[in-house]
Amino acid sequence: MDVLQTEIEQRWRTMFAALAAGDDVPPSQRLRAEGMMEAVVMLGIATPDVLIEAMDRCYHAVFGCGLDEACGEDWQAFFPFPQIPAMSKRAPVYPSTRD
Repeated sequence: MDVLQTEIEQRWRTMFAALAAGDDVPPSQRLRAEGMMEAVVMLGIATPDVLIEAMDRCYHAVFGCGLDEACGEDWQAFFPFPQIPAMSKRAPVYPSTRD
């Protein structure tokens, strides 16, 4: 496996582990990984499909389910390549008044 692709997979694991722990992932961290994904494709090291499959394996290793299960089968319509669906869970919001 290419060094760049190995680095991308490590970044995915780091992002997904942070999300699983309830932490946020800084947009800059996600955006840099997405840029690396684009570079891997531009250099002919891997195809978008290969990277998406690898990202799904990393996601599954952390969350115990695939991206299709977690984000819906059409997740790529909302997150087209090279976007990474690395969003924290929505915080619970409680009304502060009785209204």
